[in-house]
Amino acid sequence: MRHAKSDARGSRHAELIGWWRAERRDLPWRHTRDPWLVLVSEVMLQQTQVDRVLPYFEAFAERWPTPEHFAAAELADLLAAWQGLGYPRRARNLWQAAAIITERHGGGVPTDLDDLLALPGVGRYTARAVQAFAFGIDTGVVDTNVGRILARWQGRRLSPREVQRIADDLVPEGESWAWNQAMMDLGAQVCTKRDPNCARCPAQRWCAWGSVVLDSEFSGQPDPADRSAGVSARQAPFEGSDRQARGRLLAAMSTSDIERAGAADAMHLERDEARAQRLVEELIAEGLITAVGDRIRLG
Repeated sequence: MRHAKSDARGSRHAELIGWWRAERRDLPWRHTRDPWLVLVSEVMLQQTQVDRVLPYFEAFAERWPTPEHFAAAELADLLAAWQGLGYPRRARNLWQAAAIITERHGGGVPTDLDDLLALPGVGRYTARAVQAFAFGIDTGVVDTNVGRILARWQGRRLSPREVQRIADDLVPEGESWAWNQAMMDLGAQVCTKRDPNCARCPAQRWCAWGSVVLDSEFSGQPDPADRSAGVSARQAPFEGSDRQARGRLLAAMSTSDIERAGAADAMHLERDEARAQRLVEELIAEGLITAVGDRIRLG
């Protein structure tokens, strides 16, 4: 029985990786195993679509190719270069992480999971992504795509502990890089959140939910990925949000400082001065902007 299970798993690995080699996305961060550049790409990809990250990754990789270069840069310059990518605290976190890597790890991104998790802005997903994609460590990388796939394969919602255990167990020995990339591409191209193409999925034979969907033509069958661990929830609308207003202010300061009194105008919050000043105070507290007299500037 154990032998049959092993054979089935080996077949699964071969089929999925074989599909991926034919259908893989050509992404620039897949052409490097440099741990620093892998970390940069993964931080950029947090809650951000691949297409938006592409030009930023290549520009950052050329301008700041090592943690030492990044740590030595002015935060204001990094924030200005980050404009348009969203969630600017990621740039600040990466800057702080680069300093730690330089000072405590001799300029080398650590391989140990706990050391990676100790870096600012690095959570369970990012740490394991660096382990798998930079160092080839056999670990399951669970992003929202992988979390969705595993819940559907199992046919039920999964707890955080379950989803990581299953992801780790599925990684074929010595194939962590290819397997995790294949899982992510499967989720991005076939096993999508909406309108998954089960008919062309290479994992159809062992997917519990896919079998039901194909038999019933969706007939109201609930998606086990809904509210399952690792699967991102629907985000609040961006239009009119604090996130949008903060982004407008940071963009306005990307070339020069501005008067604090002009912050509401920059945020398009002319009729809500109290909200504008609250957001300014939050940005100051987060270290993303600095107040100098009656003016504010990046970093």
